Amino acid sequence: MEPHKMADRGEDVDAESEDELYEVVNITDYARRHQWWSRVFGNSTGPIAEKYSVASQIMMGGVTGWCAGYLFQRVGKIVATAVGGGFLLLQLGRDKFHKSQHFDYSNGVAMMVGAEKPGIGGELLLGQSTRPKYSLFPKGEGSDAPSWVAFDKQVLCFDAYFQETVPQRREEKYRVRKCKIYFYLEDDTIQVVEPELKNSGIPQGILIRRHRIPLPAPKDDCFYNVHHFNINQEIVFYTRNFMITDCDHFTRNFLIKMGVRLNPSASTPADPYSTLRQEMEENMKPLRPYERIDTLKQFLEHDRKVLRFYCYWDDTESMFGDPRELILHYFLANDTMEIYEVVLPNSGRDAVPKFLHRGKLPKHAPVPKRQPGEITDRTVLNVFGPVGQGGRYILDSLKTGAVEEEFYRDCDLTIGGVINVWGRRVIICDCDNFTKEYYRSKYGIEDFTPVLYKASSPPKTARQVPPYTGFGSEEDSLCSCQGLLPKPPQKDFRKLMEKDSQGLVSNVLRFVAKMLTDSPIDKERVFIIYVYLSDDTIAVFEPPQRNSGVIGGKFLKRGRVKKPGQELFKSEMSEYFTAQDLYVGARLDLNNQPFQLLDADEFTFNYMEQHADEFPKANIGTIISKVKSISEEQQKKVKQFFTMTDPSSTGFIPYESFRTLLAEMDVQLSEHEIITLGRTYSVREQKEVDFGLMLAVAQDQLKKKTFEKFTDMIQAFTHEDRDRSGHLSSKEAQIIFKAFRLPLSDDLQQALLEKFQDESEKIDYHAFLSGINWRENPAPAVLPDVTVKFDADWRGDAADPAVKTINYSLFLEDVFGSATNTNDS
Repeated sequence: MEPHKMADRGEDVDAESEDELYEVVNITDYARRHQWWSRVFGNSTGPIAEKYSVASQIMMGGVTGWCAGYLFQRVGKIVATAVGGGFLLLQLGRDKFHKSQHFDYSNGVAMMVGAEKPGIGGELLLGQSTRPKYSLFPKGEGSDAPSWVAFDKQVLCFDAYFQETVPQRREEKYRVRKCKIYFYLEDDTIQVVEPELKNSGIPQGILIRRHRIPLPAPKDDCFYNVHHFNINQEIVFYTRNFMITDCDHFTRNFLIKMGVRLNPSASTPADPYSTLRQEMEENMKPLRPYERIDTLKQFLEHDRKVLRFYCYWDDTESMFGDPRELILHYFLANDTMEIYEVVLPNSGRDAVPKFLHRGKLPKHAPVPKRQPGEITDRTVLNVFGPVGQGGRYILDSLKTGAVEEEFYRDCDLTIGGVINVWGRRVIICDCDNFTKEYYRSKYGIEDFTPVLYKASSPPKTARQVPPYTGFGSEEDSLCSCQGLLPKPPQKDFRKLMEKDSQGLVSNVLRFVAKMLTDSPIDKERVFIIYVYLSDDTIAVFEPPQRNSGVIGGKFLKRGRVKKPGQELFKSEMSEYFTAQDLYVGARLDLNNQPFQLLDADEFTFNYMEQHADEFPKANIGTIISKVKSISEEQQKKVKQFFTMTDPSSTGFIPYESFRTLLAEMDVQLSEHEIITLGRTYSVREQKEVDFGLMLAVAQDQLKKKTFEKFTDMIQAFTHEDRDRSGHLSSKEAQIIFKAFRLPLSDDLQQALLEKFQDESEKIDYHAFLSGINWRENPAPAVLPDVTVKFDADWRGDAADPAVKTINYSLFLEDVFGSATNTNDS
C-alpha cells in the first residue's frame, strides 16, 4: 500500500505502519468536492485557518465529523478528520490498548523477558518477528481445518539409533541401541520407543514418553517441529544424540510433499554385544536338533471336534450290579476322552457328574504307579562334572530309560470293539452322525451297524381307569385319577392358536341341514350347523321363517357332541363328532335328533378342498381314483351319456345331468364328492351383486345401530394417510373399522371394500364413507325380506346355483387319460 499524502499539511502517512488496521482519509478534500461546501464556505483553496473565522472553522469541524461518521459506516475503518484546519486521526475498532510486560524477575534477578513480546495493543514492534509455536504446513485446497483435525492419527515414524558407553567391561566398550522416533503431526509431540530384545539385560520399551521436546540450549525456549527432521542426520533429545537412519513410506511421502529434500538412507552399525550373544546362542545348539513335540497344529485343526460313542458295561457279575449305559466322548484336539453314565430315573444310583474324568486312557490299565520325574518328555543324562557350575548335561537321544505307555486313539475305537477302562470291559455299541462321517471320510468305514445290547422292553400294561361316575365331564374325572392333586383338563392350545378366528377368516364350517322326521312341520324346518375348527365344537341355529309357526334361534348350544351308540358309564373316553365327520349328504344324530346335511357355504367348500388331507370327501385325487376304478363297459356308458347329452359336441353339459350320471355309477360317491367333482370341472360365472343394494343394506344396518361417527372416522383415515393420497390399504381400513366398532358383518364389509378398490388395491376412503353415510347420502329403503335374502345368499337359497355348467371333455381327459371322441363310441 502506498503512503497517503495529507492535502493540507503535505505530510506522508504510511498506512502499513499501522498494520493495515485503518486507512487515512482527507475529509476536507472529500467535503470540498460537493456543491454545498462552496455555497456555505466559498471556493477558497487556501488554508482554512487563514481564510475563515473560528466560528466557520468550528462549523467545518462539525461537517467533517458528520462526513467521518458516514465514511466509517461505508468503509468500516479508521477516519482522519479536520478540526480548525488540522486533522484528527481516529482509530476505531481497536479493543487492546495495554503495554506488554518486558521486565520481570527470574530466579531473583531482574532481567528483560519481553524480547518477543508485542507492543501496545498486541502489535509487533519495529523490526520484530515472531517464531511459530507449532509446525507450519502449506495451505492446500479445501476447508481450512486446524492441524489437530486435519492430521488426527497421522504419525511420522523414523528409524534411529544411539550409542551408549559401557564402562568397566572387557567384552564391550559401547552398545548400539536401535529405536523408533514417532512424531505426532496433530500437536508436534514426540515419542521414542526402543524394541525389546531377548536377554538384553537393560530396561527397554518407551525411552521418552510422548510430549513436546525442547530444542537444545540456547534455543531451549522453542520446541521441535516437523522441519527439524530429516534422514541421515543427528538430532538431540535431552543431551542424547540420536542418528536418524531411515523412515517409513508414509513419512517419506509426507516430507517430500512438504518440500523437504530428504538425504539418502544410512545404515545402522553393528552392536558388538548383540553379535557376541548371537554367537553364544549358536554354539549352545547341539549338532542334532531337539525332539520337537508339536501339538498346536492338532489343536487348531480339531478344536471343538468331539467323537461320541454309546457304550455298554455289563456289571452284573458284581454284587448288586446291573448293566450300565455309558457315553464316551473322544476329543480330537488332544486325544483325551471322558465317560458319562446314563442314570435312569428310579434306578437307585446317585447321579455323579462324570464316570471318568477327561484324560488319556491307557490301553493296559491298571498300570503301576510311577515315581515323580520318571515319566517326562525328555531324559537328561549327567555325563560328568559336579552339580552346579562346570557340570555337563546332555539329552538321552536313544531313550534308554524312557517309559513307553500306549494310549487309546481314534483308530482303536470301532463299533463292536471292546476297550479297557481301568479294568472294566466296555463295549462300543453305536455313535452319532458326526462320528460316522468322521470315520467315513478318514478311514473309509461304511459299516456302522449298531450292537443291540438292550433287552426288549416288556409290554406296557394299560392303566386301569375307574369308570365315569357321571359327575362333571369325562376329561375332568380322568384328570382326577391321574395324580394325587386334581388338575383341570388341558386344552389343545396349539390347535386353538392355529385354527381360531384370524381377522376375516372365522375358521368355522357352516352346513345347511334338515331334520329327519315324519312330522310334516319339522320336515320344512331349515337348520344351520356351525363346526368350530379350534376345538371341534358344534352349534345349531334355526333361521326364523315367516308364517312357519316355529320360533327360530338357537337350537343347540355350542359344545362337543358325542357320537350315538356309546355306553355312558365306562372307563374309556367317549368319541365326539369332529369336522371330518361332517360333509354334504352325511347323516348326524345330534343328541338323539337325526339331521341330514344338504349344502355348505363357499368358505366350507374352499377350506375342505384346501385341506384335502384332513377331509377325504373333498380330496379330488381320491375321488378321481374311485371313478377310474369303473369297468370298461361303464366307461362306454359314460361316453355314450355325454354324446347323448351334448349332441353338438360343445364339450359342456349341465350340472344336473352330470350329477345324475355320477349318482347312477357303481362307485358309491357321496353328495359331497359329487359336488367336489362338479366344482373342479365347472365353468363358473362371476355373480354380480347389486352395488346399490349393498349400500342400502349397509345403511340400514348402521341406521338400526344408530352409528353416526363418520366425522371421527374421516379424521382417523386422514391421520393414517401419511401421503394424503386419499387411499389406504384394505388391512388398514379394517383396523379402523374395528377401532370404531362399525356394526357391519364381515362379509358385507369385505364386499364393500372390494367395490371401492382401485388398481393398486387401495381403498378410496372418502367415497366409502360417503356411500355408507346414511345421514348425508341416504339410500332407498330396503324391505326386511331383501336384507335377509342378501345375508342368506351363502346358503344356496338364491335362484341360480353356484355350479351350472360342467366341462366334461376335461373330466374325460383326467379320468380316462385323453379327451376321447365320444362319437367313436
